Formats: sequence, C-alpha cells, structure tokens
Amino acid sequence: MKVTQEKLPASQLGLEIEITPEMSKKAYEQVIQKLTRSANIPGFRKGKVPRQVLIQRFGSDYIKATAVEELIDSSLKEAIKQEKIEALGNFQLRSTFEELVQQFDPGQALTFSAAVDVPPEATLKQYANLSVQAEEVKPDPERVDKLLEQYREQMATLVPVEGRSAQMQDVAVIDFKGALPGEDPDAEPEEFAGGQAQDFQVELAESRFIPGFVEGIVGMNPGDTKELQLQFPEEYPQEDLAGKDVIFTITLKELKEKELPELDDDFAQDASKDEYQTLAELREALESRFNKEAEEKTKNNQEQAILNELLKHIEVELPETLIDRELTYILNQTALQLQNQGIDIKQLFNQNTIPMFKERSRPDAIDRIKRTLALGEVAKQESIQVTPEEVAAKITELLDEVSEQERRNLDEDRLRTVIEDDLLREKVVDWLIEHTNIELVPEGSLAKPDEAEDLEAAELEEAEETAETEPTIETTATETTITVEATEVTEPQAAAETTGTESSAPKSKSKAKKASPSTEPAAESAEVSDATTSGKSTKARKTSKAKSQSPTAE
Repeated sequence: MKVTQEKLPASQLGLEIEITPEMSKKAYEQVIQKLTRSANIPGFRKGKVPRQVLIQRFGSDYIKATAVEELIDSSLKEAIKQEKIEALGNFQLRSTFEELVQQFDPGQALTFSAAVDVPPEATLKQYANLSVQAEEVKPDPERVDKLLEQYREQMATLVPVEGRSAQMQDVAVIDFKGALPGEDPDAEPEEFAGGQAQDFQVELAESRFIPGFVEGIVGMNPGDTKELQLQFPEEYPQEDLAGKDVIFTITLKELKEKELPELDDDFAQDASKDEYQTLAELREALESRFNKEAEEKTKNNQEQAILNELLKHIEVELPETLIDRELTYILNQTALQLQNQGIDIKQLFNQNTIPMFKERSRPDAIDRIKRTLALGEVAKQESIQVTPEEVAAKITELLDEVSEQERRNLDEDRLRTVIEDDLLREKVVDWLIEHTNIELVPEGSLAKPDEAEDLEAAELEEAEETAETEPTIETTATETTITVEATEVTEPQAAAETTGTESSAPKSKSKAKKASPSTEPAAESAEVSDATTSGKSTKARKTSKAKSQSPTAE
C-alpha cells in the first residue's frame, strides 16, 4: 500500500493513501457476503439471496459507501502501522466521502487523503539564566501558639456556672422558638419549619448566629425566658426567611464555661496521642513542620514563576486531541473534588454545562500542556534522566507507607511510570531553580486578586443554579485519567443529614457551624498529631496518581 506523508499545521500529519485494486475488490465482496448472510428478503432464505437481488434491494451506492467506509478505516490503521506513525487520536478525512463513493470501482485503485494528530514538536528558545520574581514564604512565629490554644479549646472541659449570668464565651443550653410576625399587628406570629429546638447547645461567640441572637442571651440566668425581636440578614441562605423580621422566645436552661487544660507535658501527650512526651518536643516538631511547609511553599512559588516564564519562550502547535485529553482530565478532577465536597455532580455536569466548562478551561489546559512540553525539552537538552535505582528506591519508600489493601489496588506499571515522571520533574525543576536568577520578594507583594478562582466559583454557582435534571453525559476520561461516571455518583450521607431542626436554626450564614466546642478548630488541630508526618500527604498523592495520571506532568 502506497502512503505519502505531508506535515500539516497544528501538529497534524497528512496521509495520502492509495488502496490497491485487490483491497477494493476484497472490501466490496465482503460487504456483499455480509448482506447475503444477514438480509431478510421475502421469498428467499437467509444466505440464499441472489447477488443482483441484493444490489437491487439495498442499492449500489449503499453497498459502495459501506465498502469505502471499511476501506478507509482499515487502510488508515494499516498505514499508521506500516509508516510507524505515533498517532494521538482519531483521523480526519480530508477527501470528500461522497466523491470517494462516486469514484469507487471494485477492483480498481482508490486514493484518499486523511490527517492524524501526532505528538507536537516544541522549540524552547531559552530556558537557562532566566530572571523571575517569586514570593518568599516565611513561617508565622505565632502559629504554634495559636494552634496550641485552638487545641486547648477543643480539649476543654465544660463545667457548670453558678452565681452569675451568661457572658460571652460561655456555652449555653437553651430552648428556642421562632415565629414570623405578619402584617397585621394583632395577628399571632407564624411559626416556621426548623425555627425551634430544645436543649440546643450554643457557644456565646460573635458571628455564630444572626445578629442579636447570641447577644440577647448574654445577661440571662438559668431559668430565664426572654423574647428577642430580630431580623434575618438579607443574604440569609433560606430565601423565604432572608430579610424578614422574626421573634425568638428563648429559655436558658443551663450555663457552662470552658475549663482549659494546662499547657504542660500532660497536654502535649494527650494532644499528640503520646507521640511526644513533653511540651518542648511538641513545640519543636510543630516549628519544624511549619518551617518545612514555608520552604516548600517558597520553592513552589519559584517553580511556578519559572514555568510561567518558560511559557513565553516555547513555540509549539498543539493538536486538538492533546488539548481535549487535558480538558477531560481537568473536568474529571473537578468532578471528583466537587463530589468530595458533597455537591451533586449529576446535576452540575450535563449536556449544557460540560461544553461550557471545557471552553472556559481551555486556556488553562493549553498552558498545562506547554509547561509539560517545556520541562521535557529541558530534560532532553540537558540530558537529565532518572536511574532505575532511583525509581526502585522511591517505590519501596512509597509502598512502606501504604496498607496491604492499597498495595493490592495499585497498578504497578502505572505506579512506576508515575514515580519516574515525578522524579524527572523534580530533577528538571531543581536544575531550573539552580540556573535561574530568582529574586525573592515578600509574601503578598506579587499577589493579585485571583480572578481565575473567582471566575470558577461564579461559574460553579451559575451552573448549580441553571443545571437541569436531564440525563447526564457519561464523563469518561482517556486511558490516562480517572474515569468518573456522573450517573453513578451518590450524594454523601453527611450532606443528606444536614436537614432537620438545625437547618433553620438562627445561624448567620450557611457557613456557620453548630456552636459545639467539638466543631471549632478541627482542620488546624489535626496538625498536632501529624506534626512529623507531613510527607504522608505527598505519598498519598503519588499512590493516587498510580490510579489517575494527567496527560501532562502538572
């Protein structure tokens, strides 16, 4: 089979393929044979229909079109294999299909043109001795003390209060009932769903509930009943209550105050689950971790600054197949993140919103691919490589940190590929940092309002409001990404349990939490017991990548 190649724009390769007379004859006869075996024509047994009857019944053009379609598909695959072309995706037919059908004559040669996407050829004009600015992140000297105080709050013991009235920072147990006054001042106020509760525990702290609710409890004594005339904020999440006047009748049943543990060695042992025996050890571990985090953030800022600078020096035409793969990966990762936040992605991602998300993510996808190609060019030009010994050592280190169950779920070949890619990326980034003129500037001096994040948040909010409950598209990534089938996602139980009495309790916003001491600084306090295990999150990400890898090295 004769194949002529032609380099095309957008990282495409044009192919002119000449189908031999033998191939055209064979394809046509195969179509006739298939129709003979499958056609149900009155008056004839299946498989016994005469050739001319078949042609008359189905039409010569239909039979030719079927033969041409199969010829194009089979000959393209054979041409790619014959010419050893690294094709990325589906082909695009450059010849007109209708003209090919008209030209087709069984037993005669047929020539057609097609194009396939191939890996792009990147040119990196400059990558050494670049000049960039990066923000230097310094550890907060007060962070350790703040974290320890937050953990003391969590470990506090509630003790009954006697001989005084309620004051801020106390914990009150109350019964409350809310009612909405009508336009008629003589009419009884109307109760509303979720506007009442009994034995409700609330910490008397600012900004926890709608304005005036907590402040109205201050000064009450156990056994007192008080009526508060308040107003729901205009931005209150329940639209039917937003901006409305409300009357709350509150009875204070119990009053407690927090008794904080002493900041001593016993506290350190309890807070760290006996990982540290003294307060000094705990402080030292936290300081070490926060210093390391600051160093890593500074290095990440340096890396990002260099990668952004490399975008200015790379020239490459990207094939659409590569861009679409990256968009699919981004979409899948977004779906997973939203699902983990309890958002119903079955409604969020549908036939209307998926094209919108892809279009708005397109610039980011293109930049991600270009950064990866730039790093690859640096590795090639500087002969930066990863040895098999380095990969094996990293895999052993990683597997030591995961459970037997996780090991069984890992794809060993993909894990090896992920580790090799990560190590190579680290080496290239380290080389670039060493060979770049980096000016470290104070944290925040380069920061601008993150318009991209604001836009994304607005898009998500818009999509949630407009998403229709129609059949959803199956969002399936390419073989190198996670597969997320939106139709199989179920809403997490935690989200389903947020309904009920507390949902309409007089909280100021949807972000307000139930005023229980146990819900205070959970995110930060978790850092105490993880003070020396900050590397585990990185290992977890790499094992996760063994099951999910972006087409880029981002």
